[in-house]
Amino acid sequence: MLRIGREVYDEIVAHARRDHPDEACGIVAGAAGGDEPTRFVPMTNAERSPTFFRFDATEQLKVWRELDDRDEVPVVIYHSHTATAAYPSRTDIGLAAEPDAHYVLVSTAECGNGAGPVEFRSFRIVDGIVTEEEIDIHQ
Repeated sequence: MLRIGREVYDEIVAHARRDHPDEACGIVAGAAGGDEPTRFVPMTNAERSPTFFRFDATEQLKVWRELDDRDEVPVVIYHSHTATAAYPSRTDIGLAAEPDAHYVLVSTAECGNGAGPVEFRSFRIVDGIVTEEEIDIHQ
């Protein structure tokens, strides 16, 4: 189960809306050895694409070094889908390299960058196996 604070949830959704029609991406860091996502880190989609995302390599190196310096890990790796459901694509599954991370997908297909509902789902992806998990959004 992913346990995530309302503020972090809202920040992920706002980032997905803001970047629509392109996919948004980023991480939520948390203490190493823990499973509580606490520090929202929006990142740049280097592809600037409505159908694909890739972290900017320079930015990713900087963020991962910062994680090491702060004794943190990427608890959540998130991105948005702008025209399809919030479910990992074959490409998403193939690129999933953090077996301990929660992979969050947000679909803005229904609302675009305006108000309206989004689909927000979380998955574990280990060795190509996708398992959806419950989400507990707390204050």
